[in-house]
Amino acid sequence: MTDAELKQRCRQHLPGHRALTPAELFAAMGDWCQARDIAHDVYGSGTLIQDFEQKVARLLGQDAAVFCITGTMTQATALRIACAERGSKLVALHPSSHILKHERGNHQLFDHFHALQIGDPHRPWTLDELKAIPDQLGAVSLELPAREIGGQCPSWDELAEIKAYCRDQGIHLHMDGARLWETAAAYGRSAGEIAAGFDSVYVSLYKGIGGMGGAVLAGSAAFVAKAQEWFKRQGGNVYQRTPYVVAAAMQFDARLAAMPDYFKRTQWLYETLRDYPLLTPNPAQPHANMLHLHLPVSRERALEIRNQIAEQHSIWLFNGANHAALPGRCSVELYIGDNLLHLPDQRVREILALWSDALTN
Repeated sequence: MTDAELKQRCRQHLPGHRALTPAELFAAMGDWCQARDIAHDVYGSGTLIQDFEQKVARLLGQDAAVFCITGTMTQATALRIACAERGSKLVALHPSSHILKHERGNHQLFDHFHALQIGDPHRPWTLDELKAIPDQLGAVSLELPAREIGGQCPSWDELAEIKAYCRDQGIHLHMDGARLWETAAAYGRSAGEIAAGFDSVYVSLYKGIGGMGGAVLAGSAAFVAKAQEWFKRQGGNVYQRTPYVVAAAMQFDARLAAMPDYFKRTQWLYETLRDYPLLTPNPAQPHANMLHLHLPVSRERALEIRNQIAEQHSIWLFNGANHAALPGRCSVELYIGDNLLHLPDQRVREILALWSDALTN
């Protein structure tokens, strides 16, 4: 049995949202479209998609926004354009950024830009670290929240200082906001307030939102127009984007409205984890409705425990696990969504106790 099959058989899940079957998802999409008399777009031209793009732009306080088929294409394109406009191909990126860790060197192989690493691998980069770069930068990318380090974010004051410095120095400030909506409750600010001062913003349509895929890039009207041309050059001019937009749009408002509840549940989980010291959260306090748990076992043992509990108790604890710097330790990611939100408190404690006990055997 594969991990995916084992996960699907579990009756209770800790991370994320409940996954709909294709039949459930397509039926819901069909009902939503029928109730609103939705028509297909043609190469991105259509009421549904253009209204949705404008809605995202308004929420982010940007002039315009455009759909793109993947976040990888979105960010590479945004940073390429930024560098061309600023006259430097250097982009400052955190060592844990998606571009460096998961995009197979696309920025190098396609000659989009040159990456310059900034900051400690285990913490968000700081303004002092940015100021210490002597080179002329075309752009700097800031991921909010930084997924690979447990969803960490700079403080609100630090973020304001970074925005001001980039503006004064003429550096294009780009946000990797794949999970931007998750930061609003922790900051106590709207997405528009967080995005203010960024020259471009990328958001995902499937991570916290739960769509089928796709992304949106927001920025000035001129910047977005350039991005549209570059998407076409890279094979991103999809004939009909309707399925991706419907899958996101039909649950978009509900997901955003639930983000404060997800964050409150994350805060509750942090308090509860004090009773289970073998499950060590990072960061020390939540910056979003996600975290890493550091475990006193190897990655291989953590996966064995996950699968054993799944087989014996029909509980899915986490998805992947990563090696840690120290031997015999690892970390796993928890995204707090509908699953944990709707589990009774006592049941969560029982699951954590089961997990903790397994770590000692």
